[in-house]
Amino acid sequence: MPESLNDIPVAVITLWALAVAGWSIVAAGLYRGMSGFPRRTALIAHTLSAPGLVLVSAMLGLGALYGMIAATAEWWVLALITGFRPERLVAAGSPPRLAAWSALTALAVSGATPLVFHG
Repeated sequence: MPESLNDIPVAVITLWALAVAGWSIVAAGLYRGMSGFPRRTALIAHTLSAPGLVLVSAMLGLGALYGMIAATAEWWVLALITGFRPERLVAAGSPPRLAAWSALTALAVSGATPLVFHG
C-alpha cells in the first residue's frame, strides 16, 4: 500500500473518505427521519457544518485536519449511537444517548488523532 498519493498521506485521504461517508449518512438520516420545517432547518444546518468547519479552523489559525478528525468522529458516533436516526439524539428521554455520544466522540477523537498524524 502506498504511503502517499500525490504527496497526500493515505491516512488523510482515508479520513476525508470517512468524513464524506459519515456526513452523508447523517444527512440521509435527517432527511428520512424528519419532515417539514424541522427537516429543512436540520438539513441546512448540517449542510453548513462542513464549510463552517473550514472557516472556523481558518479564522482560529488551526489546521482543518484537527477539525475534520473531530467532525468525522462526531458524525460516525452519532450514526451509531442513534441507530442511523439522528433525530433520536434530541427526542424525549435522550440525555443518556447524548452523554454516550459526547463520551464516545471524545474517545474516537483521541484514538484517531495519533493514527492520522503518526500512522
